Amino acid sequence: MTGRPTGKDVARVAGVSQATVSLVFSGAAAARVSGPTRERVLAAASELGYAPQAAGRQLRLGRTGLLLLAVPNILGPFFARVLAGAQAEAELDGLAVVVSSGWDHATLARAARSGQYDGLLICSPDDSQLGDDLPDALPTVFLDADPALSAGHARRRTQELDVGGGMAAAVSHLRGLGHTRLGHLRSVESAHTFRARQAGFEAAAAGAEVTEVGVSVNGGLEAARAAARALLASVSQQDRPRAVVCDDDVVAAGVYHVAAELGLRIPEELSVVGIDNIVAAALFAPALTTVDLPGERLGAAGVRLLAALAADEAQARPAQPQPLPTALIVRGSTAPNTDR
Repeated sequence: MTGRPTGKDVARVAGVSQATVSLVFSGAAAARVSGPTRERVLAAASELGYAPQAAGRQLRLGRTGLLLLAVPNILGPFFARVLAGAQAEAELDGLAVVVSSGWDHATLARAARSGQYDGLLICSPDDSQLGDDLPDALPTVFLDADPALSAGHARRRTQELDVGGGMAAAVSHLRGLGHTRLGHLRSVESAHTFRARQAGFEAAAAGAEVTEVGVSVNGGLEAARAAARALLASVSQQDRPRAVVCDDDVVAAGVYHVAAELGLRIPEELSVVGIDNIVAAALFAPALTTVDLPGERLGAAGVRLLAALAADEAQARPAQPQPLPTALIVRGSTAPNTDR
């Protein structure tokens, strides 16, 4: 092993879960971990030279050593990036992250009130998943969400991404290439992150000829293909958009599939841009031009905010943070419009 040992290393050597390691180092072991198991974890930690980097911060977070990350769709590649960042940051303090998907506001409120978690991370929530019944005392951070959700709550904050700016940059890139006939595969999910993308699109697309088709980004590749067919296959060649903007990279994959079915070459006959910058985006053929949403940084920032929100003194708690920047990654799926 190289580098500083983590809670995951201790769990592997001790033959226990990472959550058990978190319990041992959070002060909750006496009630929830057997004596022999606790001794095995401590022996493994001693052998590896492991110690939580900020034990004092961990104790302020609470006694369970567990954080709950709630995401809309556990199969979404972007949320895997958020989890990776949150887990890496949590490991530094001997904490573990538990993931929940497909929840509604009542389910989330029950989990928040159960006493099982020291903090709550809620990522890219749909409006229908939100209610006003979360406990005020539990540190809660909304990720890629509306700052209004945390306004007026001492132990809540929102960490935004500049998704609107990222979408505007993608559209401006296409306009700079001479594209005036744009297609937009727009999410039908009712969530702040997609409203921000829509606002960014509209601002940058002003003056262009736009055709929009709704798509459920939680519907996966099949929904993406169906929307792409509606946009590209149901119109004449003359009316077909020469560039397509997608509300995420999985939707862009659907455009690639339909373009192949129709014999459209990317980018010579059809430029495509996405948003998320999932790992597979660089593996598309051609590689996808997309907007990088820094999921790992988002998850890590959320964990740091949770720790700061746990401070006993109100003045020690953080202010509302600035949105994390996004970046356009230009690859091979966009080219100048040759039909002008």
